[in-house]
Amino acid sequence: MVWKIAVGAAVGLVVALVSMAVVGRWVWHARSEELLTELAASANAARLAEFQLSQLEELPDPVRGYLSQVLSVGQRAAESVRISHSGTFNMGTDEPQWRPFSSTQDVVIAGPGFLWDANIRMAPGMPARVHDAYVNGGAVLTARLFGLITVMESPDSPELAQGELIRFLAEAPWYPTAFLPGSGVSWESIDEDSARVVLVDGDMSVSLDVRFGADGLVDSVYSHGRYRDVDGAQIMMPWEGRFWNYEERDGMLIPLDGEVAWLLPDGRWPYWRGHIDEITHEFAQ
Repeated sequence: MVWKIAVGAAVGLVVALVSMAVVGRWVWHARSEELLTELAASANAARLAEFQLSQLEELPDPVRGYLSQVLSVGQRAAESVRISHSGTFNMGTDEPQWRPFSSTQDVVIAGPGFLWDANIRMAPGMPARVHDAYVNGGAVLTARLFGLITVMESPDSPELAQGELIRFLAEAPWYPTAFLPGSGVSWESIDEDSARVVLVDGDMSVSLDVRFGADGLVDSVYSHGRYRDVDGAQIMMPWEGRFWNYEERDGMLIPLDGEVAWLLPDGRWPYWRGHIDEITHEFAQ
């Protein structure tokens, strides 16, 4: 009799989990569609039509060398991008706890804006779904088990929005026409291997130090201060993204692998390592 009760309970648990997964997937998809609609509505026409060498004349030397290498003359400016990633995400706070994830990311260049829609496998049969977005100058950061049970939700704030706009700018090596002058950014020289890029959106301005490798390609991007949640408080900390494994996609040379990390007082703390499985750019006509 006892074993029958145990089996019945196990079956009931499995049915409940499957039902949660099905309902959660539907609810999450509906919210993703709402955010994608907002993102699409925020898009503006590309500021530039196509790449010409004359656009590089006033840029710092390493930036000029980089853009002339990753873009061909006549390359049309990207207006939007869709990316599929796979990789691992560090869920730990004191000790690393890497969990596999898959995600899609939609980007509008002349919004600017993006939506990262991720599925992180916390345990077998237990997905955490994450929305990380910058839309219409505002930020979204939410995680829910099965797409239903909220485990983390950060309210929109200037600090969170600043961090999301930094992320958009840091990921420009995936859509390098966004680095061209006239596309909303400006460049300042630092030294022969690095330069500072500045992006202004409305009342907010963010910047990154871009470091170029021996091959002339973007090796890393560095923020002197990106806001990080520390026990409920928003604290500015150094932050870094690294890129490698460049290949041609849609006529442009882009990195297919990357890692991002907080640079904490007691050492570097990587929390995202990803690979681009697919990427599609939509170009200005």
